[in-house]
Amino acid sequence: YSGRTLEAYRHDLKYFFQWTADHDLEVLAATRAHIEMYRSTMEQRGLAPSTIDRRLSTVCGYFRFAHIDGRIPSNPAQYVRRPKVQPTERHGMDRGELGRFLFTAEHFDRDHAALAVLLGLNGLRVSEACATNVEDLGFERGHRTLRILGKGNKPAMIPLVPRTARTIDLTVGERCQ
Repeated sequence: YSGRTLEAYRHDLKYFFQWTADHDLEVLAATRAHIEMYRSTMEQRGLAPSTIDRRLSTVCGYFRFAHIDGRIPSNPAQYVRRPKVQPTERHGMDRGELGRFLFTAEHFDRDHAALAVLLGLNGLRVSEACATNVEDLGFERGHRTLRILGKGNKPAMIPLVPRTARTIDLTVGERCQ
């Protein structure tokens, strides 16, 4: 793991390790009951079910690998009850919201417009869009393309939708003048 994924796992384990230290418990001596108590502590603190589920997922993975690697005789986290997490119904903007987002960005300046179309029309992550340079633009098989470093540091070639290509070309042209 690397980047934000690694930091998230590190953060989740730090909280669990601190909880075990606060309870005078060796981490690898934890039982299912201890992990359930940890879950209960997070619920009492008012953490969101999705946060609790993510942290428990990290702890369960830690114990799964500790068991696989022979550090513990059995996995105490195997049957830990996890909170019910309701799937979110909205994952992004609807058509009207996207239109207002693009309109607002275009009326601010061309740099904002370029970022907005990369995010809204091409679906790039903020980190992917912000890490690009003019040198990453290209043409492939008649399409304007953008080389990015995607999730997991995987390089990808993204074909740009025509509106994105036009907006970026206007922005780049303005800078070259």
